[in-house]
Amino acid sequence: METNRSLTIIIVFFLLHCFILSCSSSITHNIITDEDSLLSLKAHITHDPGNLLAINWSTSSSVCNWIGVSCGIRHHRVTALNISYLGLTGTIPPQLGNLSFLALLAINDNNFYGSLPYELARLHRLKYINFNHNQLSGNVPSSVFNISSLQELTLKHNRLSSLVNVSGGGPNLMSLDLSENSFEGEIPSFILECKQLQFLNLSINNFRGGIPKEIGNLTKLKTLSIGVNKLEGTIPPQLGNLSFLALLAINNNNFYGSLPYELA
Repeated sequence: METNRSLTIIIVFFLLHCFILSCSSSITHNIITDEDSLLSLKAHITHDPGNLLAINWSTSSSVCNWIGVSCGIRHHRVTALNISYLGLTGTIPPQLGNLSFLALLAINDNNFYGSLPYELARLHRLKYINFNHNQLSGNVPSSVFNISSLQELTLKHNRLSSLVNVSGGGPNLMSLDLSENSFEGEIPSFILECKQLQFLNLSINNFRGGIPKEIGNLTKLKTLSIGVNKLEGTIPPQLGNLSFLALLAINNNNFYGSLPYELA
């Protein structure tokens, strides 16, 4: 009886030991994954005027102590990356799509160029993206708009030129700023499916066609800015459905006729 009891204790201890090692290994692997992703970003930066990342982003310290990096207490993973206003020049590597706990990604007011990687759509916890005031070009990956957690997407003042229609808009997207780019074509229909939108800025682009009447279905809109484009036609009366609208900017287009009385 005593032998069986001792054997049971040994087995339990062994299993517990293995479990602890397994968890420790898993956590270490996750931290290493985040670190490798950020080191890849560092490698894609060609100009770092303050040498901030060059010096601070070092494997001699924890990634959670790096400039612009925040980690969650519970899972000890990178949850926020904010390297705005650092004067950085470089491209955005696809490895950023491995930061699976990331909720905030802000690289605004730098000189990043090139395209946005499709791998960003893998960040299923991402809530805020701010790439304002860079030199990004090409397409905006349609898959980014399908990130169900995304609440704010800000791409103002870049050189982006194409939006691909996707099936369904972001279900929780509340703020979308695509202003000051080179987008062409009609206002994409998937934007009209983002029912939670409160802020929509498409101004200073090359959008053509008319104002889709379906914009009237975005009943939570408070700001609608579509000025300085190549839009034309009349103002649809469905805009009168936007009972929360506080700002409507439609200047410098080719609209004709009078404002619908529904907007009065």
